[in-house]
Amino acid sequence: MSLKLSYQLMNSDEVSTTLNRIADDILKANSGRPLVLIGIQRRGVPMARRMAVRMAAKMQREPQIGTLDINLYRDDLTRVASQPVVQKTEVPPNIDDRDVVLVDDVLYTGRTIRAALDALCDFGRMRTIQLAVMIDRGHRELPIEANFIGKRITTKDDEVVEVRLKEFDGEDAIYVMEKI
Repeated sequence: MSLKLSYQLMNSDEVSTTLNRIADDILKANSGRPLVLIGIQRRGVPMARRMAVRMAAKMQREPQIGTLDINLYRDDLTRVASQPVVQKTEVPPNIDDRDVVLVDDVLYTGRTIRAALDALCDFGRMRTIQLAVMIDRGHRELPIEANFIGKRITTKDDEVVEVRLKEFDGEDAIYVMEKI
């Protein structure tokens, strides 16, 4: 499958502003309670780290951070790759009775989040699990909704939302791509 650029949805400044707003919304909604941010591998991880820095500046302490690989929990694993690449999972100890915010780049069908919930529940029984995403593009197959959304857009089935982050791609930008 090849992709062709349709349009740029966000530039670097807009990505930064949106991450800061999401971080502020999370703090406001959680009334200063200690939080654990868990970034879903890959792009959710640097997003969670950036939001944690913003939160630390506002509340004088940084939330705990973790990373979560969901590849082995996917229900479409055989469709995605014959040999899945398993990445690091590092969840802070003692997340029982804690407020956890899962962080991901794009919410689409809901299947990634379902897999993340399954994986996360193997680590304990959290007080709450909330979801923060940069882009919600609709097309849900499962009844999953984000608590914190950077931007909600309408896409076609033949489009892909590509979030690019400096940590992986050398730039911060979000593009809508057309499958060709």
